[in-house]
Amino acid sequence: MADDETLAFYARNAAEYVRDDGGRPDARLNAFLDALPAGARILELGSGSGRDAATMLERGFDIHATDASPELAAEAETRLGRPVAIMRFDQLDAVNAYDGVWACACLLHAPAEELTDDLRRIHAALRVGGLLTVSFKAGNGAGRDRFGRYYNYPDRDTLLGHFHAAADWQGIALESNAGSGYDRQPTQWLWVNARK
Repeated sequence: MADDETLAFYARNAAEYVRDDGGRPDARLNAFLDALPAGARILELGSGSGRDAATMLERGFDIHATDASPELAAEAETRLGRPVAIMRFDQLDAVNAYDGVWACACLLHAPAEELTDDLRRIHAALRVGGLLTVSFKAGNGAGRDRFGRYYNYPDRDTLLGHFHAAADWQGIALESNAGSGYDRQPTQWLWVNARK
């Protein structure tokens, strides 16, 4: 279930958040897209500003963009010129529907106790051989940032534990890098690529 305080932040700040989206796609997005067949069907969880979905569309992919925040979904729709579904992670019920799932900086808001189930639903939604790419802010347990947004803040072992408990993935690769986010605070990011 989505966190009310986190959704309230995005409701109040959607326009500003979208203006501050960095403007250009991450190299990891291009690596994700390069790993998929041409025209692949992609589920984007947490579309936010629609920046990454726009790149997917420009590259010819069949994108199903979603966000739990109605306000962010509306902003992304304006950018993309097409509907963005309002959907929480716990509402994902697709089976064998996607070649890829892109979940950049969104599952980090999932309640820690629900993360395994969310990953199980994503695994079910992927076709055999499908690729999930997801990112988290690393930490030592759930908490809130200075804006009141909830984060699950997993460490490497905890995050891998959720993946192993969720499903039998063909392969899981975890990398980390230093960066920041909307709050401009130094952040250690955990990136996972997992194949069904």
